[in-house]
Amino acid sequence: MIVLDTHVWLWWVNSLPHKLSPEFVERLEQGNVRVGIASISCLEVALLLKKNRIELPCSLDHWFDLALSSSRIELLPLTPQIAHLSSNLPDIHKDPADRIIITTAMLAGATLATADEAVRRHTNVEFAW
Repeated sequence: MIVLDTHVWLWWVNSLPHKLSPEFVERLEQGNVRVGIASISCLEVALLLKKNRIELPCSLDHWFDLALSSSRIELLPLTPQIAHLSSNLPDIHKDPADRIIITTAMLAGATLATADEAVRRHTNVEFAW
């Protein structure tokens, strides 16, 4: 499984080819790899839209429907175990959403796709690129 960080999810669903390598997009779209997002990514997208930091091609509710159902993305829940373990990650940064995304990937035994250098400093998760 590959867990997508929020920005990678946005890039893939919104077809921003200059943000992702063609090889990585092909890997995601081949269908032989499971792709997931941490549920906290939905909150991050909603907040980014509210703050006018992103634009979506349709309403947020419709975008969520398209971004989850038509793209084969598994929505991975925030569990008490994820909450607990994310609070114990090294204090490389303090963004709770990133901590939850990292821990979600760890507990799923997944690789994490992110361009966030602070997240990539965590050594307890494997990265997709």
